[in-house]
Amino acid sequence: MSIDTRPVAGPTQPVTRSRPASARRRRKWGNPLAGLGSLVWLLIVVVPLYTLISSSLMHQDEALNGDPLAVPTNPTLENYRTVLDSGFSTMLTNTAIVAVATVAIVLLLAVPVAYVAVRTRSRLSSLAFRTFLLGVAIPAQAVIVPLYLLISKLGLYDSLPAIILPTAAFAMPVAVLILSGTMRDVSEEMYEAMALDGATPLRMLWQLAIPMSKGGISTVAIYTALQAWNGFLFPLILTQSEENRVLTLGLFNFMSQFGMNIPAVLAAIVLSVVPIFAVYLVARKALVNGLMGVGGK
Repeated sequence: MSIDTRPVAGPTQPVTRSRPASARRRRKWGNPLAGLGSLVWLLIVVVPLYTLISSSLMHQDEALNGDPLAVPTNPTLENYRTVLDSGFSTMLTNTAIVAVATVAIVLLLAVPVAYVAVRTRSRLSSLAFRTFLLGVAIPAQAVIVPLYLLISKLGLYDSLPAIILPTAAFAMPVAVLILSGTMRDVSEEMYEAMALDGATPLRMLWQLAIPMSKGGISTVAIYTALQAWNGFLFPLILTQSEENRVLTLGLFNFMSQFGMNIPAVLAAIVLSVVPIFAVYLVARKALVNGLMGVGGK
């Protein structure tokens, strides 16, 4: 009887492969090219903001003859007082009213329209959805004359509704497009489960579609608010009185009224940017996620 004297193989050990030296260096130092690009972009954004704020704190002579990148030698808030004494608070209030009312109208109409476009398979629903999308291709400048005549016939000329209604109308196509894409992300099984429980379409909209589409709704709200806050054409054509003036038109008048007072003009720009910039900083994540199609997920 022969005895097998061959060595018994032990458990195989995992083969460890060392990372290439170039990969280890990239992991240690990151991506220098991306870092350089980020630094350049940061400078592009920060330098104009710094120049805007610092110049608004300068005196007129220093702003005209000095270095715009220099720190103000004798900072003053007199430019901001000049702007605030020129009816800026009225324009800020009017702009806030226009933005809030426009957002409310768009959300009130766009949410059910997007829901019907997603949940209804009829030809009429498809035609209505395509009609809304057609509005994306129509610029406001192309319809400003008939819009002016319509607003005048309705007796709304030189009023805040004359700005609110057209602004909301031109924001509707993009709002419906974003919300319909968001609501399509809601699974069909959820709708079927609620239907088996006896839920009506209105209840499914309120308790399922809207909660699952918070990202898209936030995106529409921010986008519409930005459009309303920065609108210039409708206030220019459809209003004329001082009491109905908004910020964009007020800045235009500031440039003619204080054309030689550059710090005052820059101070007015700073005051007009701060509110909407604060809103953007708070809700920028929802805006980016909604535009990327993430929606409420």
